[in-house]
Amino acid sequence: MWSDTFLAIERAHFVRVAVWGAACILVGTLLLALTAVRGARPPLVRAFAVQTAVWGVVEVALALPALRLLRPPDYAAAARFDHFIWWSLGIDLGAIAVGATLALAGWRLGRRLAPVGAGIGIAVHGVALVALDLVAIAQIGPSM
Repeated sequence: MWSDTFLAIERAHFVRVAVWGAACILVGTLLLALTAVRGARPPLVRAFAVQTAVWGVVEVALALPALRLLRPPDYAAAARFDHFIWWSLGIDLGAIAVGATLALAGWRLGRRLAPVGAGIGIAVHGVALVALDLVAIAQIGPSM
């Protein structure tokens, strides 16, 4: 029973990441298409859209193979997933910091909107992934 429950937690996490990535691809692509149709090239929106779509591709490219490789875990595999989630949380918090720094630097060092848009895109992606990681951490609970 424990193995099935943990497998369900892992599967649900990677499905959520894949869905988030697919949504990012869709939103980023739609934003780029809308700016192209309107003939406008707003640097903030364009940079945000590119970051959103690219990070979506990365998330889908990582989540789908992970889903295919899932097997009922033993204790060592469950511990590896637990460590992976905490490591991922740290990386995602770092992405928020990088995105915020890029946006702030772009604005403060020349009022350039492209770095602001890119930074916001990175930070938004990081916030969403932190939320997904925290859901998985809460589901795993303190038993690990």
